[in-house]
Amino acid sequence: MRGEIPSESTFSRAFAEFAATSLTDKVHECLVNEYLGDELVWHLSRDSTQIEGREKPVAKPRKEPVVKRKRGRPKKGEERPKPEPTRIERQLSQTYVEAIAELPSACDVGTKIDSKGSKCHWVGYKFHVDICDGGVPLSAVTTSASVHDSQVAVPLMKMSADRVDSLYDLMDSAYDAKAIRELSRQLGHVPIIDSNARGGKAEPMEPDRARRYNNRATAERFNSKLKDDCGGRMVRVRGKPKVHTHLMFGVLVIFAQSILALAN
Repeated sequence: MRGEIPSESTFSRAFAEFAATSLTDKVHECLVNEYLGDELVWHLSRDSTQIEGREKPVAKPRKEPVVKRKRGRPKKGEERPKPEPTRIERQLSQTYVEAIAELPSACDVGTKIDSKGSKCHWVGYKFHVDICDGGVPLSAVTTSASVHDSQVAVPLMKMSADRVDSLYDLMDSAYDAKAIRELSRQLGHVPIIDSNARGGKAEPMEPDRARRYNNRATAERFNSKLKDDCGGRMVRVRGKPKVHTHLMFGVLVIFAQSILALAN
């Protein structure tokens, strides 16, 4: 009946509770454990996509001036402070829950280079995902738009490894870092990461790895489906918890569709 449909205010309160309790994440984790917990995943594709928000970006705090280190060897008896560990180095000794909690999550401005080599900017967030064969989403994290993909690789790898057993980690050049490769090997995976030229010449992949790398298209298809069919372009809520919950409802829909497709 029409009267049984909840009002906008009731739905808003319920949605806020879903976001505060991370309900969609808990449901997604249960589904992954139930349907894929005992399966062996061959290829695990990692990627991110931009999410435009309808809120003002948070101003970034001013960075403190970096004190330059003296060049050359230290004098006898001189003790120089050790450099602070990078975020990725800290993440290696953290749980994925601790690592995700440290990631910036406020709405801000993101920048990326599109397929034509042009810079594009957006205000909002970035959605990071791990996708297995068949387009089934395994793990997802929402961060500020300005967070680099490599900063989310370690927690995603640990989260997915806690849920399923996999063989190959497929990542683009944004994830080309020594620590990420080493962690992949420690987890018993084979890292297949596109080389980052970093101003030089990118090293080509070996032919067998290049063929496996083609399976990473599943992550790109997932991102397109999330935006075109599951509300990724129509985010009307504000704040990271609600934005993440909105996107996770799309993840649950795609998960169900992918499992049904594999079953048939």
